[in-house]
Formats: sequence, C-alpha cells, structure tokens
Amino acid sequence: MTPARPRTVTPARPRALTPARPRAKTRRVDTVIVKTRSGELQGASEDGVSRFLGVPYAAPPSETGWLLPPAPVRPWAGIRDALDFGPTVPKNPFPWPSRELLAEPDRPGDDCLNLNVWTPGIDGSAPVFVWIHGGAFRNGSSMVPQYDGTAFARDGVVCVTINYRLGLFGFLDTGDGHTNVGLRDQLSALTWVRDNIAAFGGDPERVTIGGESAGGMSVGALLASPLSAGLFRGAIMQSGAGHHAVSPRAAQAVTAFLAETLGIEPTRAAFAAVPRAELLAAQEKVGLAVQLEPDPQKWGEIAANTMPFEPVIGDDMVPVLPFGAIRAGAGAGVSVLAGSNADEMLFFLAPTGIVAGVDQAGYEAVAGAVTRYDFADPAAVVEAYKGGRNDSPGKVMAAVAADWFFGIPAVRVAEARDANVQLAGADGAAPTYVYQFAWSSSARDGILGSCHALEIGFVFDTLDAEGTENLTGPGAPQALADEMHSAWVRFIVDGDPGWAPYTPDDRVVRVFDTESETVIDPRPEQRLLWEGVR
Repeated sequence: MTPARPRTVTPARPRALTPARPRAKTRRVDTVIVKTRSGELQGASEDGVSRFLGVPYAAPPSETGWLLPPAPVRPWAGIRDALDFGPTVPKNPFPWPSRELLAEPDRPGDDCLNLNVWTPGIDGSAPVFVWIHGGAFRNGSSMVPQYDGTAFARDGVVCVTINYRLGLFGFLDTGDGHTNVGLRDQLSALTWVRDNIAAFGGDPERVTIGGESAGGMSVGALLASPLSAGLFRGAIMQSGAGHHAVSPRAAQAVTAFLAETLGIEPTRAAFAAVPRAELLAAQEKVGLAVQLEPDPQKWGEIAANTMPFEPVIGDDMVPVLPFGAIRAGAGAGVSVLAGSNADEMLFFLAPTGIVAGVDQAGYEAVAGAVTRYDFADPAAVVEAYKGGRNDSPGKVMAAVAADWFFGIPAVRVAEARDANVQLAGADGAAPTYVYQFAWSSSARDGILGSCHALEIGFVFDTLDAEGTENLTGPGAPQALADEMHSAWVRFIVDGDPGWAPYTPDDRVVRVFDTESETVIDPRPEQRLLWEGVR
C-alpha cells in the first residue's frame, strides 16, 4: 500500500469572490416577451432579472404516452404566459424523514415536461447553467424554492431548471427498448436549450449542466452518453457521479415486481393501461420491498443501494456504466466540478435514530458490510474511520457508507479524467476540480452534520428561501453562501472555480466551511482503503 501523503494546506488562488448584491427594497415587476421556436412567451422582469416559468420543452406525455420517450413541443399561436411554475411530474411524497427536511412542491397536470429560465437580460449572450434536481430518481421538481435561479442571473448567468419523468414513468425497463425515458427527457431539455436559449440572452455554446444526488448521477450519465455530445462544455456533479446505473436484469426485476403487484403482464402497453395513481401506489411498494429484503439474488445491484429506479445500462443513451465510459475518455473535453458533503449519510441515518442506536456490535456490522465490497481487511476500515466526528459506531457506519456511495465515486471520476489528460495531452482534455462541503447544520440539535443536500442553498444563494432552515437550522452563514455561489459562477463562466485542478499527484480539494481552505489529499488513510474497490 502506498504510504499516505502528509496533509498540506495551500491557499486558494488569489481571485476575488463576487460579493452578494443587495436585494432591492422596492418591487417593480414588468412584463417581457421572447420568441422561441415554438411561439412567443411572456415572462416577468424584476430588479434586473427576467424569469420565464413553466416553459414546455416537450409535448405533454398525455399526448405521446406517459411511458414513452418525449416528443417535440407543438407550436402555439399568440403569446403564452410563463409567469408561474408549470405542473410537476407524477410522483409520491418524499418518505420520512426526507419530507421533514426537504421541500417537495406538487402541482398536478399533464404539461409537466417544462423548465424555468432566469436571465440577466434577453439581449445578451451570457453563459448558461442547466440544473437537474435530485430525489433518488423518484422525487423532486424544478419548483423547489431552493432552486430559484435569481442569484445566478443577478451574477450574469442564465439559469435553467428542469422537470423530468421519475420512478417507473422515467426508468421502467420492460425489455422493449424504450429505456431511460427520464434521461431522454433531460436530453430533450438540453436540446431545447441549444435551440432556444439565445432568445433569453444565453449563449448555447457556453452551457454548463449541474445536479445534486440523482441530478449529479444524471450529469454523470449525460457526460458519458454519446447522445449528449456537444450540448454542454461544463458539468457539475454534487453528491453523485458516474457509478450509479443498473443492469437490465436488475431493472427488469423491479418491473416484474411491479407487474405482479398490479396483476398485469410486464409489458409497456399493460403498464400504460393502469391509472397513474395505481402505478404510484405500486411504485411505493417496490421501494419498501427493496429496503426490507435487500437480496442480491432477487434485486441484483439494486440490493446494495436500495434505489429501485436508476439509469439502465445497455441502450444508446447509457451504453455502459457511465464511469466506465468516462474512464475510456467520454466527455474528456468537458470541464468538471465534482464533490460531496462530509457527512452525507447522516441525512438518512441520524433523524431515524439509526446512528444513535448502533452499539459496539455495529462495528462488526460495518466490517461485514464492507466485506461485500472486496476490502482486504474490513477491521482496518472500521479503525481508520474512528476518531473526530466519526468516533461512535453509528457515525463510523455512516462515514463508510457515505464514502462508498458519494465521496469515492467523485474521486474516481477525477482520477479517471486525469488519466484522459495524460493520454490526450493538455490541449485535448479539460480539467477536473474537486470540492468537499464540510459546514455542519445546527438543525435538530446538530445531529445532521454536513449532510446530504445541505450545500444546495449555499450554491444557489437561497438561504432565505422557504424551508431552507429545516435543513440548515437558523443562522446559516451568508458569507459561505457568497463564497460557494461565487465559485460555481466562476466555473460556469470560465471553467475555473478558483483553485487548482485535481490530479493523482496533487489531489487538490477545496473544503467549504466557516473557514474554507484548499487542501492536498484530505483523509488519505481512508481514501487508500478504497484502492481497487469499485
């Protein structure tokens, strides 16, 4: 085993951060009209930012098939209002405890394949940021208050947030070739951006895509997909990278369970004939079944992460595991920013009481679990994760799971892309930057730590949005939001967030906290334990 490199603190590059601009005290809202390829839209302009909400990027699924790939928008006559959010896609509410921590707006309606645009001005040619929401491919929408794009537009970036089909509507695999419908929705939205964003003052040649959790995993899939080549020049993966996709066997095991639950044949036509409410009820049952009986013989790789709906490997959209394609050079010309949060799994394990309830025997449980991932010495893994914020058995379990699912995949992508730089030369591949978000929430008496999804309000500079305090607690530092949001803006504008790229020689990571720092190879003793582990 290679000896651990010493932890070295290095300063961030001396680039000035963009300070948050004061919000106007007076409110004047004007109307603004743009002409897209499908027709004219009326939006609203306020305090120097114009917004267009609920804009259709594909035809309503009720017209083309709820379980079939998207079709182009049908042109309309006259001026269409884009003053309010459109419908959200069919989905169940968040499970507990997520429903107490995250906003989950729901607005029924058929025209749910829509997006929202915030722009600094329709006459410009600004860089564009397209946001893909998270939610385990089962929840979420572009309507979440924390995804308000006003701050990005305020700072010179056109921000686009999208809906895409979730759950079985987006990721059902019946073996008929119509796979990854949800990803195809995302691809359709990116195609719409390429064809229309200039009308909103955006530059279609300077598009960056980004997402968190399932959104980050979607970004990894799009980065690797041959179908999305040329649609973006930058990619941001927050708490999700290129390792999350499943085989047809695993996806079709979920299909078989759903069909048996509904009493139908496992065909797309049979599913399409079932009312949406019944489909959603069956979807809820399969999620519970995977959690209660995570049997690899039954569920394949889904048993490990208990996510029954994920991108499916083997079609033209996702030919191979996205990480494998990235390692082979896919997306090498796209600049990447990837990272995770220090205590990701506390979001899922602390409010439920699991972390506090794990006793000394939990160490053995951790050792048994990591054995499944081919560690040579599981006991050494447990020992390496002790100390500091991970000193209890429950926190050791949470820390190991967080690195397996979130932290190490980001590192693997960065390492693989550096290999592309070495193969292609400095002029043939774009850089990769790595971050970690380490600020700890004060919510729920501090049990969440720096948990999953906590960084979103800082990235979007929406700490004051409705519901943000449910996750951050009161008094979240605006200075950190200014810093992190500015880094994202810099990356979107010129592909450089303000610190050095990540390479296996230097392993530069920007750690965002109350006192942020740029470090070399944080936690090397833990990272080295994962060498050779997929």
